[in-house]
Amino acid sequence: MVDSTSTAVEPQAPYRVLARKYRPQTFEDLIGQDAMVRTLTNAFASNRIAQAYMLTGVRGIGKTTTARLIARALNYVPVDGEDTGPSVNLGVKGRHCDAILESRHVDVIEMDAASHTGVDNVREINDAVKYKPASARYKVYIIDEVHMLSTAAFNALLKTLEEPPPHVKFIFATTEIRKVPVTVLSRCQRFDLRRLDAVQLMQHLARVCERENVSAEDEALRMIARAAEGSVRDGLSLLDQAIAYGTDAVRAADVQSMLGLADRARVIDLFEALMKGDAGKALDELEQQFAYGADPEEILADLADFTHWVTKIKVSAVLADDPTVTQQECTRGVELAGKLSMPVLARTWQMLLKGLDEVSRAPNPLMATEMVLIRLAHVSDMPSPEELARMARSQGGQGNAVGRAGEAAGDQGTSAIGSSRPSPNVPPTTHTPVMSAAVPKHDSADGAASAPQSVAPVQFANFGELVAFVASKRDIKLQSDLEKHVSPVSMGRGRIEIALTDGAPAGIANDLSRRLEAWTGQRWIVSIASVAAGPTIADQKREQRDSLFRQVRQNADVQAVLASFPGAEIVEVRDLASQQPSTQPDGGQEAEAHIEPDDMVMDD
Repeated sequence: MVDSTSTAVEPQAPYRVLARKYRPQTFEDLIGQDAMVRTLTNAFASNRIAQAYMLTGVRGIGKTTTARLIARALNYVPVDGEDTGPSVNLGVKGRHCDAILESRHVDVIEMDAASHTGVDNVREINDAVKYKPASARYKVYIIDEVHMLSTAAFNALLKTLEEPPPHVKFIFATTEIRKVPVTVLSRCQRFDLRRLDAVQLMQHLARVCERENVSAEDEALRMIARAAEGSVRDGLSLLDQAIAYGTDAVRAADVQSMLGLADRARVIDLFEALMKGDAGKALDELEQQFAYGADPEEILADLADFTHWVTKIKVSAVLADDPTVTQQECTRGVELAGKLSMPVLARTWQMLLKGLDEVSRAPNPLMATEMVLIRLAHVSDMPSPEELARMARSQGGQGNAVGRAGEAAGDQGTSAIGSSRPSPNVPPTTHTPVMSAAVPKHDSADGAASAPQSVAPVQFANFGELVAFVASKRDIKLQSDLEKHVSPVSMGRGRIEIALTDGAPAGIANDLSRRLEAWTGQRWIVSIASVAAGPTIADQKREQRDSLFRQVRQNADVQAVLASFPGAEIVEVRDLASQQPSTQPDGGQEAEAHIEPDDMVMDD
């Protein structure tokens, strides 16, 4: 028999996820969006309120929340007190605030463009804007993911958006700003909501944990902030999951297991093994991390992240002072940055990016990851371009000097960071990306190609100056036609005589005359001769390039490299003298030749 006097148990309130529970309630609660808050504050204070706002940013950055805050500010009326108009001071809730925040206010219409893409939905808006709001100051339309509207829908909205009734405001939100027509963007005041940096997000997550009475390790919050990639909602969702996973405590080991991440210290160990060329140790480390639950693709991503970190320190040691990385990462990163050269780091980065793509498409990600690590370990002893040139020169350019040097490097186990590895007994690599060799500078046939100073009257010393002048005016087509189809005959003040090659565009002389007159304010007579006086600029450049290739091929160092790597070809030669002063002791100029194996040859 049930006791009728027993007290009924009240139903427990449904749980609200952290991402909803800690949504900003005022503009002061928005973190990392100071520029937008300041602009809106000043605009409301001076009554310069736009008729439409466009909010853009990555997912979870706060676009919809900001839209509701703007709608609150537009319709803010104190519960007790005089109505002083729109206000961004939302510390004390007004008459309409609760209804707007809960998306149930009759005058604040929220529409998801992903499910209302057609022109008929916009026509409904166009018909409804004629009527004044029922109770609020403004009728506000919040359209989320506005880029999903069809072209016809956008066109139907344009007139209303440009000249809406004074009681109507529009607020748009989108993650794909480039898909929004410029005709719509030009009618809106645009705000780009910024990603939160890892430090700001860590601090925010720590505050949430404190309010929830949950203990959290700094390393765990650091992992969550990295995984969130600047999204507050993603960060809070991951924190919610971590709290449930760790039973009201957020520990680094739990977050690592939850996200399938590898231990950062072990990632560095793996990186060092690869740079030392120890493929066996690298594969063993990968197997252990995989056994502990780390995802192979995540391991490669962490390797790429650490490579990027070491490269940044290599460029500027000041960047090592980053609170988002652990002390161990900082210390070991600085140490590795001092040992590894920039070409090695750049090569590692490129191979990891290619490997990530392979792993994402592979039927067995672990096998694909193992192959990527083996490749990285194998190329760790590949000489840098500078070392290759130094080896060739030290042997006096004899036959297979570079090949013998490469084999010696492989036999001795010399790796990227100067440690030894078990000899793999494999032939030396044949990929030689860059080779520097000294060759004499070859001057152009026209002389200087710089545009003349602006003087009156304008006069060109030679045809090269004329073409450079046309290039300075950014007339690419005329510049190209002059270089390919025009041979200079004679030049004087206000007069140019040229000869044309077969296939020259009709009217090129008239075009040149008209443009020069428009640019200089002088009259120019451009006449056409029947006989060419010399080659075109394009022919001169081609001959200059061919001559440079011939000189490079005759260089002893280059010949040594070509002999050591059968099938290699010179695909590019750059004149370093045009980029920096010569440092050769004999005053000669230096060129840089790019040499690639036969399966990567480009036409020269």
